[in-house]
Amino acid sequence: MLDTRSLESIRAAMAAHGVNRLYLKALAPNDNSKNQPYLGGDFGVLNTIPSKSLVAGTTSSEHPETFFRAPLDLSWLGSDGSTRPAPEAKLILYPQYPEVRFSGYLTGVDKSHRPSDALGTTRTEGRVLLLGVTPDGRVIGAAARENTPLASECLALEGLESVGVFKRVPMGAVTARDERVRLLRALCDIANRGWIASRRLDSRGDSLDCRAPNCGGYTLEAELGITPNGTAAPDFLGWEVKQHGVGKLERPQDSPITLMTPEPNGGMYAQEGVLPFLERYGYPDKKGRADRLNFGGIYRNERVDRTTSLRMELQGYDLTTARITDSSGGICLVDPQDRTAALWKFDGLLAHWRKKHALAVYVPSESREAPQRQYRFGASVRLGTGTSFERFLSAIVDGAVYLDPAVKAEQYPERPVIKRRNQFRVKSSQIARLYHTLESVNACAAAG
Repeated sequence: MLDTRSLESIRAAMAAHGVNRLYLKALAPNDNSKNQPYLGGDFGVLNTIPSKSLVAGTTSSEHPETFFRAPLDLSWLGSDGSTRPAPEAKLILYPQYPEVRFSGYLTGVDKSHRPSDALGTTRTEGRVLLLGVTPDGRVIGAAARENTPLASECLALEGLESVGVFKRVPMGAVTARDERVRLLRALCDIANRGWIASRRLDSRGDSLDCRAPNCGGYTLEAELGITPNGTAAPDFLGWEVKQHGVGKLERPQDSPITLMTPEPNGGMYAQEGVLPFLERYGYPDKKGRADRLNFGGIYRNERVDRTTSLRMELQGYDLTTARITDSSGGICLVDPQDRTAALWKFDGLLAHWRKKHALAVYVPSESREAPQRQYRFGASVRLGTGTSFERFLSAIVDGAVYLDPAVKAEQYPERPVIKRRNQFRVKSSQIARLYHTLESVNACAAAG
């Protein structure tokens, strides 16, 4: 039986399936298949447990409630170390409470691997749930009943890092503290190198020149050995690495940080196309460049942009309770005739936000172009712990997070070439709004 095995043997089996992060939850009596195990009081679990594309929906009850469904690529670990898929496993996000529940995890699972004794209809205390996460977004699950060797060993663990409702179990001898120290030492080494030639790594890890103005992040990732992988996996030792430019490292100004760049999935922009959108709401290039239509500006909640006359607002969101009331709503730009010019639906924004990670480090950088494009990175960094989509929406409401679009049509109108970049940004002084904890540290002093 699985629950007679030791935690060490479970970790070894998890590692054999590619797991590099392991989370533990002590199950409460209501954590069962009937009530759906509780995984959090906000949507921060999306930044810990990877999921597939989110789907918005409404319950069919007498009093319909809005929700979001996030399928998981979950497999259950068996006593022989093999795994079997749980094809209906999903997270259910209820924004009106808010809370996240674990659902469908027993449906369609081979009987030999189905953890019914631990996660069925039982209401006993002392049970545990283990969820292992792989770099490519798979989840490997294991569970143990009360008063079993595995459950007892898990519940006796002390000094574990808390991640929402979970405790993070080290995969081997390396602890979360060790990973933090290694991260800070790496950033200290990079800071001590001074000016570094602008570069990036390709998917094979080969170094390439990077000449664009936004190569600071690529250069930092290259120095850390981070290669593009197209997944939402954390960048370095479980940490998301974010670089942001400043004028001078010695006197860093309040510079903007790009959080995400999702495309609208509603409104005229999505329904009729970018060019018709630009023709209605765009304007000639302000620098006098011919044959060009631009759409830009700074859009904050309930404010009108003077150039385009568009106003940002949240649809399907109750400002009083700070809750999503309509899963089909989102952040939109509305014109003076109350037509929706562009809409970023909540499900699409959630899908982008879940790529943020529970651990993030923000590193300042300074650039220069002579004798070639170079960057140097500061040792004074900020470590963010714990984030959630609710914090993002709250910062939108208050205007701390804003939309800074850069959409244009070149060679207009003969042969228009569309370029789009819709950026949700925040000033570096406001980044604390997005995290449960934000700590400023000197990487060289803290690394020891």
